[in-house]
Parts: sequence; structure tokens; C-alpha cells
Amino acid sequence: MRKFLSAFLLLVTVNVNSQDLGQVTFSGGANFSHFGFLTDRDLLIRISDDGKIMEWGIEVMSNRYNYYAPKLQPYLGRVDYYGPEADSISRGKIKSIGTCVFTYYGPYEMDYKVGKLRTVGTMILDYYSNFDNAALKGKLRFIGNLQIDYYSSFENEAYRGKLRAIGSTPITYYSSFDDKLIRGKVKSIGPVNYSWYTSLDKIGYGGGLKAGNFRQPISGVTYILQ
Repeated sequence: MRKFLSAFLLLVTVNVNSQDLGQVTFSGGANFSHFGFLTDRDLLIRISDDGKIMEWGIEVMSNRYNYYAPKLQPYLGRVDYYGPEADSISRGKIKSIGTCVFTYYGPYEMDYKVGKLRTVGTMILDYYSNFDNAALKGKLRFIGNLQIDYYSSFENEAYRGKLRAIGSTPITYYSSFDDKLIRGKVKSIGPVNYSWYTSLDKIGYGGGLKAGNFRQPISGVTYILQ
């Protein structure tokens, strides 16, 4: 009985303190905005593609519509920072938000890693190096066991440098040969296709989403088009 209780408490602790990549958000339906990590107590932590904490808080849905406000509600829990005991790079940076603890690559790492997030909770982050394509240098390469891929600087100008895949989920975009109002906008994420109103459609609709959901769960990650 005692062994069962110990195992149960360990499982609860792991689940409560777990962090997962929960969201990938695009602004204007075209450009990457941020990765969203979900932690305990509905806390959402947004991180840039070059490994910086952007904001954190609670995501709120409207009572009348299936709509989430882009701006997060303030998080009222504890936020700690690294003090004078830390190295010169980590000093003053966020150490923890709630139960989610952060570490950073220190001053003796390769230059493309220095100061960037090393871990988010139990998830290890890694980055593209100086030896990779110039459009990728310093961007996130791995989030845990998920590989993050980008279009290189040799690709079509409408999507070069943009997200190409999250793990096994590919992302495609409309190219520079498509209508001017939809160039660079998301065309598909995994099995889900998106279409947008073009300059040939009704006046006032151009560039708006025509088919597809603004918020779409795919392979455990919610993709958001804002």
C-alpha cells in the first residue's frame, strides 16, 4: 500500500510540474509569432523562436464566442529571478514562473547559444548553429524531442526563413506567384488546408480566412492564426 501511494504521488508530481509545447501562433495568418508552453494551473508561457521569454499569463476565452483573447490575463503566482549567485549571463533573468524553472546557456557556450533558454521545466532546447543556413542561425532547432525546421534562404521569397515543420507536422505557405493578398500566408498545417480571400473576391474580404479554423489542434499542438 505504501509503495502504491509513493508511486501515485510521484505520478501526480510529474504531471503537475510538466511543461509541454502546447501552441504555435502566427500573426496575420503568415508570420510566426511565438511558441506557447502550457504548465500547471493553466499558465501559458510564450517564447520566441530565438529562445527568449516574451510573456506569460492565463489565456481567457470569451463567454459568448469560441474566441480567445490574444492578450493574456496577468499571472498572480510567484515569479523568481536569478540573483548575484548566478553567472553573468543568467543574473537578473527569470528563474521560475510558478513551478516552471528556466535555465540559460552560459558565457562559455557557442556564441549562438549564449543567453538563450536552455531548459523550460524538463524540456531541453537547442538551436541552429553558425554552420547552418544563414536564415536559421540562432533559431530553435529542438524543443524536447520535437525538431523545428525552417525554410532556408534559398526558398521562395514569400516563405524563406519561415517555419517548415514542427516534428512530423509540415507547414506550407502560398508563394510569391499567388495572389498578392495571400502571398506568404499559411496554406496547410499537417493534413489541414487553409484558403484565403483574394483580390478577386468580394471587396472588403481580401486577405481574410476563407476556409479553415483560426485555432486548430494537430498532433497534440494547437496552431493559432491571428
